[in-house]
Amino acid sequence: MHRSGLSRLLAVAILMVSTACGSNSTSTIPTTPVNPVTDTFAGTLNVNGAATYPFTVTVPGTVTATLTTVGPDTTIPIGFSIGTWSGTTCSVGSGLFQDQAVQGAVIVATVSAPGTLCLRVYDSGTLQAAVTYSVDVVHP
Repeated sequence: MHRSGLSRLLAVAILMVSTACGSNSTSTIPTTPVNPVTDTFAGTLNVNGAATYPFTVTVPGTVTATLTTVGPDTTIPIGFSIGTWSGTTCSVGSGLFQDQAVQGAVIVATVSAPGTLCLRVYDSGTLQAAVTYSVDVVHP
């Protein structure tokens, strides 16, 4: 075969391979999993008091709130909940609250879309004096 014939044959072969790879295949862009974010909310809860902390969820997934510390006595029950933040109000859904939570209590929620949620910590009528608390919220 002449050099020009070999060049044409090679060019046709390259064209066929690049066409087969380029136009008929679907390409997927690898996605990097979102690392969960941990927000820690802490403060002092007074008798009949409450505190609300908004936080943003960027993708659907699981939200876990853990009452990590209550002091001075870890057995003192307080209330905490996860809800939807409207900009002024924390609306809590069914099952997303614990009125008698002690240190180590956990609430798990599933979020189907990005948005702003809230953590609410409150005296559920059990406090005789102020307590300190810390809650870790892990979310996507």
